[in-house]
Amino acid sequence: MSRGTVAERVHSALSERLWARQDEIERAVLTRVQAIAFPEAVDPEYREGLRAAVRAAIVYALAAVELGEERSPPLPPILLAQARLAVRNGIGLDTVLRRYFAGHALVGDYLVEEAERNGLDGETLKHLLRSQASLFDRLLAAVSEEYAREQDSRQGGSAERRAERVERLLAGELLDTSELLYDFEGFHLGAVASGQGAADALGELAISLGSRQLLVRRSESTAWAWWGSRHPVSPKELEKHLAAAWPPGVRLALGEPGEGLAGWRLSHRQAKAALPVALRGAEPLVRYSDVALLACVLQDDLLATSLGELYLAPLERDRDGGETARRTLCAYFAANCNVSSAAAALGVNRHTVASRLRAIEDRLGRRLDACASELEVALRLHDLGDRGPANRRPAK
Repeated sequence: MSRGTVAERVHSALSERLWARQDEIERAVLTRVQAIAFPEAVDPEYREGLRAAVRAAIVYALAAVELGEERSPPLPPILLAQARLAVRNGIGLDTVLRRYFAGHALVGDYLVEEAERNGLDGETLKHLLRSQASLFDRLLAAVSEEYAREQDSRQGGSAERRAERVERLLAGELLDTSELLYDFEGFHLGAVASGQGAADALGELAISLGSRQLLVRRSESTAWAWWGSRHPVSPKELEKHLAAAWPPGVRLALGEPGEGLAGWRLSHRQAKAALPVALRGAEPLVRYSDVALLACVLQDDLLATSLGELYLAPLERDRDGGETARRTLCAYFAANCNVSSAAAALGVNRHTVASRLRAIEDRLGRRLDACASELEVALRLHDLGDRGPANRRPAK
């Protein structure tokens, strides 16, 4: 029997023995890996992914022993996926690599142990170990590259870096803003848009306005924007541009013009507060000054619910569920509390409106002039289909 044939048989027996101990090797490697800086509160997806990654890495290593370096299978995709998960879970690259080194060392120990049991000659063992080392180097390079790519996309990429810096500025931190390429002096108008293509629509709007723009994509369908200039951007002028071309389905909430960094922050807060109103209403554009009180109420569950219970629920005892009373009140408030104008808008006579208003006061147990603001907000909440927390849509 030739030396080559004997070596092949010994090599085959070694491979079979290692495959037979696969579960044992996996358990040993997993135990060792988990002992290396494994956070107790780690995301379940990462924890389960780690198990699958260890299993895939062991199969990869044993296949390389069986087939040889040149015929070894491609790197398992799950190892790269787990590197990305490590970034998302805040696990450092040094920890990831330490785990790979620990696993590689344990697999090497099993390989040497089985080689000695099967009488593998030293030269063949050295060749196997060199092949394992070469594959291990490739694995480390691929994992490190994937980790860096994910880290760059999440933390170091220009879009992510810009978003993080903007959020820190909004939180009141004093930062170097030169990287944002936006002048924080002068006047600013903050906007929040929501809907498919929101960021693109904001960009086109900035061009038509001829203003500098700072844009931050918050998600696939939500974006923040600021338009800056030496003079206040007129919301009325903005409305004209919107009427000319604004994509259907995209809602826009505007703050009020503000000056300097403090005004930049305030205008954004106003736009963000107005967004829930824009998302619930029929108009694509909502300006904070037009909905300030309503926007505030939408952020207060107790107030929103109480307004409905105090000012609308008593009217619902009417046979039509309060529909006539609500229409009358809306017309009355729209006419600046002028009974004759409200009657004309409703197509009824003045006495009918006056009679309805007296009945409403009886239902509520208070004069309308004493609760006009609260009642008007309650009616607007009803029109938005949001009389309490059960129907609230969270702000973006």
